Amino acid sequence: MTDKIPDSYESIPKWDVALEALARNEYQKKGVALRIDDFARLAKDHAIRFDDIMVTLFELVLQGEWRYENDERVIKVFTRDEVNHLYVNGRLSDRDVRHYTGYWSPIFR
Repeated sequence: MTDKIPDSYESIPKWDVALEALARNEYQKKGVALRIDDFARLAKDHAIRFDDIMVTLFELVLQGEWRYENDERVIKVFTRDEVNHLYVNGRLSDRDVRHYTGYWSPIFR
């Protein structure tokens, strides 16, 4: 038996691909960067937990797939430690993300 992880596992996204597709679709429909209220509405409209969407978005930013700009339109680079400190009891609360009222958008390559 080997401890090496098969290459196919390395290509598995570290985020929820269905939630990314939902967010990306919303971005494409609106044609502008999304804000936290957009994610709250998506969560309500699709009976999805708000924190699951936000966890996905934070992971997408960490992986360089999306970006976050603060209210002054300055790109914010997150660290894994910073994101990990947002969790309380293993979940994100509205209070944990209330400061991220800026702009979320996918990075197109």
